[in-house]
Amino acid sequence: MVSYKELGLVNTKEMFAKAIKGGYAIPAFNFNNMEQLQAIVKAAVETKSPVILQVSKGARNYANQTLLRYMAEGAVEYAKELGCEKPQIVLHLDHGDSFELCKSCVDMGFSSVMIDGSHLPYEENVALTKKVVEYAHQYDVTVEGELGVLAGVEDEVSAEHHTYTNPEEVIDFATRTGCDSLAISIGTSHGAYKFKPEQCHVDPATGRLVPPPLAFDVLDAVMAKLPGFPIVLHGSSSVPQEYVDMINQYGGKLEAAIGIPEEELRKAAKSAVCKINIDSDSRLAMTAAVRKVFAEKPAEFDPRKYLGPARDEMEKLYKHKIINVLGSNDKL
Repeated sequence: MVSYKELGLVNTKEMFAKAIKGGYAIPAFNFNNMEQLQAIVKAAVETKSPVILQVSKGARNYANQTLLRYMAEGAVEYAKELGCEKPQIVLHLDHGDSFELCKSCVDMGFSSVMIDGSHLPYEENVALTKKVVEYAHQYDVTVEGELGVLAGVEDEVSAEHHTYTNPEEVIDFATRTGCDSLAISIGTSHGAYKFKPEQCHVDPATGRLVPPPLAFDVLDAVMAKLPGFPIVLHGSSSVPQEYVDMINQYGGKLEAAIGIPEEELRKAAKSAVCKINIDSDSRLAMTAAVRKVFAEKPAEFDPRKYLGPARDEMEKLYKHKIINVLGSNDKL
């Protein structure tokens, strides 16, 4: 058993309470490798932002659970080395799909876990979430539950259609499970292809596709039922057009990739939404930078020469999100 406190990590409880009170959201950035982790930590330190390091089931398998423990501890020490005396860093399991996986993460030093039972019948979701909460809370690990289903694809998580969260269920769910935060569905979606072209309209000024608006009425209804309760948005990458264009310019093939407009995320961040998940955007930034190097320097084979620029591009993206979208800068 490894306690996250031994690694210098924190859980989300105090972090979320401050975010709700301050009208901003904590960035939850997914990572799979060292370069992503370096970029996240550097961006968080330089903007003085708390941050959540997110790991999916697939990323945990890819990176190795033991290495992840030391990477998380290293992230805290790296933040201190960069000049942050008291880093506020969470290691969070994204979309845990079983009690056993959540338990394993708690036992290996995660400070927060998500149990996603949203695909199950309501009572089964309640029972599974409650079981994870009862185990995690023994070790002061916070738990995120989910009501509603997001469309799209992200690692092992896949759904063809989204189902909005039913505001009538949220009080019962939060009370019976004891979860610390709740991921809801208001129209965000996983992956880089969040919407089909037929769901969008064309902006006459730019000719680009514009996605349907988020269901803020659902968010407002949830907040009315659970005032002050931490709400989470998954699938909140904006799919920056500059990276899509760059990938396509240098040999890629991303057609009709579209994300959530940043102005909608800014609006959400000022509400009870205190955690916003971003994964696809950093994948796009990394891929764009790597493709550019390969296209311009086809003889290059030193990984540092293409992963270094990719790391720099991701750091730039993370800083932009922290400062211009989530508003979590200068909160340490």
